[in-house]
Parts: sequence; C-alpha cells; structure tokens
Amino acid sequence: MVFDHSSYAFMPELRQELMPQFNFGRYGIMVFFLVSGYIVPASLERRGCVRTFWIGRIFRVYPLWAAAVSAVLTLNLLGISELRGGLDRQSLATAAAAHVTLLQELLGTPSLLLVLWTLSYEMAFYLLVVALFTVRLHQRSASIAVTLAVLAAVSATAGGVLPGSALSGAVGTGRLVALASIAMVLAICCASAGPPALRVAGGVLGGVSALVLVAFNGTVPLWEGLVILSVMFVGTAVHRARSGQSSRRCAARAAVVVLVCAVGSAYWYGDGSHFTRRGWILAFLLAALTFGAALSCHHRRIPRRLIGLGTISYSVYLVHPVLLAVTDGTIGRWRQDSPVLEVAFVAVLLALCVLTHRYIELPGQAWGRRLAHRLRPGSRRATQPMW
Repeated sequence: MVFDHSSYAFMPELRQELMPQFNFGRYGIMVFFLVSGYIVPASLERRGCVRTFWIGRIFRVYPLWAAAVSAVLTLNLLGISELRGGLDRQSLATAAAAHVTLLQELLGTPSLLLVLWTLSYEMAFYLLVVALFTVRLHQRSASIAVTLAVLAAVSATAGGVLPGSALSGAVGTGRLVALASIAMVLAICCASAGPPALRVAGGVLGGVSALVLVAFNGTVPLWEGLVILSVMFVGTAVHRARSGQSSRRCAARAAVVVLVCAVGSAYWYGDGSHFTRRGWILAFLLAALTFGAALSCHHRRIPRRLIGLGTISYSVYLVHPVLLAVTDGTIGRWRQDSPVLEVAFVAVLLALCVLTHRYIELPGQAWGRRLAHRLRPGSRRATQPMW
C-alpha cells in the first residue's frame, strides 16, 4: 500500500507500467482485511464481553487516528497541503461527525486521508461481528462468508444497479450522518451494557446499519464492498478451523467459493479493460496466497525485523499519507523515477512509525487495558453507569 501511494510521487514511470498488471493497493488492502478477519472476532470471543471489546478497539484505533487527522489539518492550515476534494464543500460538523464514527466513506463524506476508507469497512465489520455475537450466530463464519460472496457475484452480474452513495443522494449527507451517528452510539452502548434483550437489540441495530451502509452507500462498487466483508469472514473461518472450532474442510470450501465469486465478480464487472481486470484479480489472488503462506509458516521462527514491521504496521498505514502530504507540498512529485527518493521516503517513514508506535499507540492501548479492567463484568466499577 505504501508503494502504491508513494509511487505517484517518486516512481511514476514504473507505476504506469506495473499498475495495469498488478494493483498494489488492492493487494495490501486484501491482506489487511484477511488478517483483521482472522484476529478481531477471536479477540471478542476470547474476552467474551462486548464492552471490553469496544474499549479495546477504540483505544487501539483512535489515538493514532486522531494524531494523523490532526497532522493533516495542521498541514492544511500551514498551506502545505490541501484537503481532499469535497471536504471543503461540506459543513464542518457533518465531516467531523462522519469521521469520528470512522464510517465516513459509507456516509457520503470523502475521507480526510485516502487510506481511511478501509477503516470504514473495518468498522462495519466490527458492528457485524458484535451483532452476530449478541445473537449467538458468530460460529457461522464460513456460511456468512459464502453468502456475502454469492451476493457479490449476483450484484456484479446485475451490473451494479445502485450508484455510489445512493442513500446520501436520497436523504442528504448531513441527515444520513446524523442518523448513522445516533444509531452507532446507541448500538455500541446498548450492546455493551444493560439486560440481555437490550444487548441483542443494540447488536442487531449496529449490524443492520453496517449492512445497509455497505450495500446502499459505499463508494466502491457493491460487489467489491460485499467481497471485502466476505474476505474478512473467510479470515474468521480460517481461524476457527485452525483453533478446532470447525472443520478445515468447511473453511476450505468457504475460501474456494469466495475466491471464485470474487474473481468472477471482478471479471464480469470490469470496465472493459482487460489489464484493469487482470491487475485487480492478480492482486486478490496473491493476497490470498500471501495469507496462506503466512499461516503455513506460523510455527516457524519469524525474523525479528519482520515481527517489528508487523508491530508498526498500523502506524505505517496511517502515517505514510501524512508524510506524502508533506513531500507533495515541499519537493513535489517527480516526472521520472527516483529510486533514491523512494528509498529515502520509506526510511524516514519507518523511523517516524517507530516513534508513533512507541509514544501514541502503546500508551493508548495501555489506557484501554486499564479502563477495560476497571469496567470488566463483576468489578465494582462495572456496576456503575458506563456512559
């Protein structure tokens, strides 16, 4: 993903040659979603508590998110970079509310940072996972993955009936943001505390809201939004198979169906350019192969440097577009390839990410663990109102 974005500035010629053949951005995104699907539901089920799950997610995601967003706004105020198109035409309150929910890309609001669109689908996945957990259907990950993949294929063959952000166009972005924000707060609060019926209602509200937004208001084609969700649930199905909760055959069948439906959807929905289809399909298949190869090496000794890169991956994800905003506003973009600048960019990025991980991510996670410990079920603090 870093190369996909930085190549615009430092390797434009190589990018022009490679991108039609291989979509680097989609490759990184699909690996990211597979890993999220493998890890996130396991985290919820290990805790066995929706409240501590949401606390953990909030303190894992938001501290660095807030720092990155603040940095971009500061660069804009200093005149170094400009806000993405569309943001300056929306009201500040609407854009801020949409971004705080992390669902901005599903609410008709352009993401302040381009990469934040993936967090919108990640948040939708969180809401779906909690919904399934509250209604005790969370063990059916393989079936859910297959269902979503088949729906994606049907959508693709139908030619993508709905335009992007259809709901925003119908009810207005501001109104949709307000409704979605209220629904999300109610869903999280109700699913985290209260009697069982209220928790179920909160979980279902969040899950239904997420599905509606992905289906009717996504900025990527409907089939790709459904493929993204199915990919994450495949990751969950693989985790269940490896942990003995389900059979490996079941997970394998689900993975095959998702692969076939995703590739078929991309080919069918293609814009007529054979190479564009090839780039997406090759990236998707290689992402699946990368995930499978990583799982096969799970019990082998992993080099410390690779572990370190994995540790700071969230920082790399959020910091690199901020650093690119700085380079775009200072040295600008190059018309010819400059491998030296590309290497220098990556070196500076990794150094910054070590710092952001150490001084932003780790303290945030520590605060989350302390709060979750205080509010865990059965503790004295947990008997008091949470919100």
